[in-house]
Amino acid sequence: MKPLAAPSLAEIRAARERLGDSVRRTPLVRLELEGAPAPLWLKLENLQPIGSFKLRGAGNALLAADPATLARGVYTASAGNMAQGVAWHARRLGVPCTVVVPEQAPRAKLAAIERLGARLVPVPYERWWQVLVEHRYPGLDGLFVHPVSDPAVLAGNGTIALEIAEELPEVAAVVAPYGGGGLSCGIAAGLRALRPDARVWAAEVDTAAPLSASLAAGEARAIEHRASFVDGIGGRSVLAEMWPLASSLLAGALVVPLAEVAAAVRTLATRARVVAEGAGAAALAAALTGRAGGGPTACVVSGGNIDPSKLATILAGGIP
Repeated sequence: MKPLAAPSLAEIRAARERLGDSVRRTPLVRLELEGAPAPLWLKLENLQPIGSFKLRGAGNALLAADPATLARGVYTASAGNMAQGVAWHARRLGVPCTVVVPEQAPRAKLAAIERLGARLVPVPYERWWQVLVEHRYPGLDGLFVHPVSDPAVLAGNGTIALEIAEELPEVAAVVAPYGGGGLSCGIAAGLRALRPDARVWAAEVDTAAPLSASLAAGEARAIEHRASFVDGIGGRSVLAEMWPLASSLLAGALVVPLAEVAAAVRTLATRARVVAEGAGAAALAAALTGRAGGGPTACVVSGGNIDPSKLATILAGGIP
């Protein structure tokens, strides 16, 4: 695949206009936490109708698509949240939706996809990852919406930057979880135009941190992937087409252990009354290390779709 260009501010603003009221302008709320290394705000994307920021990129991709292509149906490859975003908009637009999912995807997310009317195609994780690399799945027709490296998806994700810049003009840093780079790079592209002094950091978990490894090597690298309850981030590699964007737009990668992500899930639940999945809490966990700096920091709570049993284990002090 060819390297992607960062979305322009005009493209991000056009995405916001296109999306209209199909997505929520989510709250940006202050987290009052004693001993925090910086003033912290939470960008609550878990409050989107599907419980995830993915509604933004998915919606922009479908709404910007050629109607004739869209009429044949839409499909994506997703562990859960992008699938819900594509399925939600497909149902709203009246087009069929198919989702290629890894066999070990969380049951709660698969059930949500089915409730939205999408057809599931479960495949082994290795085959699922190939769909992300190849941008296609044999036998499926219509519009393929890549969960990460799609220009329209990046622009849709960049609408988060517009809202942060408008509500927190003094923002010094934004921390966003890094799955494939679509969220963090979309936000960074918008902030670069609006608040050029603000830095965007990627949060990764130490069970699978491809961006950190790639930044250390100076090139996109594959890593050993270990599955964990933080299922929304931590791929096998940095996608080749995303490397130029991630390496140039992001300030760096902040890697945190599972225990600190679990602690952040508990903090969000008990101090902010916010339910976050592992990936959604990773940004707060990373910000709490102090490595994002001491200025006003926005943590993107990217999603809240966590299995109840896993949440119960975390709230009881354990790690699923």
